[in-house]
Amino acid sequence: MVFSTPIFLFGFLPVFLAAYYLVPRAGRNWLILLASTLFYAWWRTDALIVLYVVAGSSYAAAKLATQTRDATVKTWAVRAGVAVNLAILGWFKYTTFILGNLNTALGGDALTVPEIILPIGLSFLTFQSISYILDVARGDAPPARKLSDFLAFSSLFPQLIAGPVLRYKDLAHQFETREHSVALFCRGARRFIEGLAMKLLIADSVAPLADRIFALSDPTVAEAWLGALAYSIQLLFDFAGYSAMAIGLGLMIGFHFPENFDAPYTSRSITEFWRRWHISLSRWLRDYLYVPLGGNRGGRLRTYRNLVLTMVLGGIWHGANWTFVVWGLWHGGLMALERALGAKHRDTVWPRLLAWPVTMICVVLGWVVFRAASLGEAMTMYAGMFGAHGLPLRAETVLLTAPTEVICLALGMVLSMAPRPALHPVAWAARLQPAALSMLCLIAVQARTVSPFLYFQF
Repeated sequence: MVFSTPIFLFGFLPVFLAAYYLVPRAGRNWLILLASTLFYAWWRTDALIVLYVVAGSSYAAAKLATQTRDATVKTWAVRAGVAVNLAILGWFKYTTFILGNLNTALGGDALTVPEIILPIGLSFLTFQSISYILDVARGDAPPARKLSDFLAFSSLFPQLIAGPVLRYKDLAHQFETREHSVALFCRGARRFIEGLAMKLLIADSVAPLADRIFALSDPTVAEAWLGALAYSIQLLFDFAGYSAMAIGLGLMIGFHFPENFDAPYTSRSITEFWRRWHISLSRWLRDYLYVPLGGNRGGRLRTYRNLVLTMVLGGIWHGANWTFVVWGLWHGGLMALERALGAKHRDTVWPRLLAWPVTMICVVLGWVVFRAASLGEAMTMYAGMFGAHGLPLRAETVLLTAPTEVICLALGMVLSMAPRPALHPVAWAARLQPAALSMLCLIAVQARTVSPFLYFQF
């Protein structure tokens, strides 16, 4: 079930909210667990087995690690819990990729490559479960008091599919007591509508433009950069829109989720970009990969190695494709370069007037390989961006580009790249904004087919 579909907006969500505020407080976590189970089963009922095996095994491993007095048992409980998570993620996400590459290396089809359907949200679920096991074992977080609360946390439908990546220690107290008020509910509803508008009005409007250009076999300079910019805007408004909707849904039932985006396209370095883009994932990678690898404690070369390795593993987390490996190398290499130039002690290492354009060009170049279905497709786009197929837009591209695509692309660029104070609305406009966005979203929902969120595939 997708947040932007009529069945969710006019069926699931209002029924759930009505039931939530009708049942006694003591039953609300159970209702969340039931609703989340139905929400997830809407996609595939058999995937529920995977979800609850991951959650149940993580709960059991953390419980054993906290109850035993034997240090060896504790260590192996943690290792087993993490290994089960990684094994499940590896089987569903990387088996086909690994066997396919082995077949290619062996020059034939000696190995049978199974068709495996990746359960939606599995990457987010395993990261959350691993952080729970490690936090509890380290004493950084209390163990869940009830299995039902932990299952409700693991399957929490507002964020289950595409984050933010939550940590149980940040929400543990909210499963025991949560604030509910009309003001908080309205704040959540406004945030949800803003996210819905980001998805429906901007991301989905520019998506056809990006899709058409990435499908060209010989894009010109103008076409390739237009397609790369369109995808950059589509991805930001699609993913940040989902995060805003998740945060809004959480507020409507009393949860406070962490922010996941902070104007990333205003960054003046790649290092700053990763403090603003997918913040919950960046913090997870820092705390559970970069720091355990040694962080910056082993000298400059080890620091650069750890930065690159962390970003490559973060790239692989996004998908089983060499394109994500290259994307991780690109960002890890740039972060290592900026660290070598002194990024740890300065806001940016680039000249003041060049910092923002240099950063944005690097980000957009990275999104090309991130978006491409293969390295060959990415090279086609890069060849176009650097002039291999001519300069101007061709007549057929101009003819196929709808005015709404251009308008929404321009609007998305202004909203994502302009300084925040310049976009602060006046009071009367702020009051009208939710109603106006709701009307526009209603029209878009009725006029378009369902478009899944891009991060569903991760």
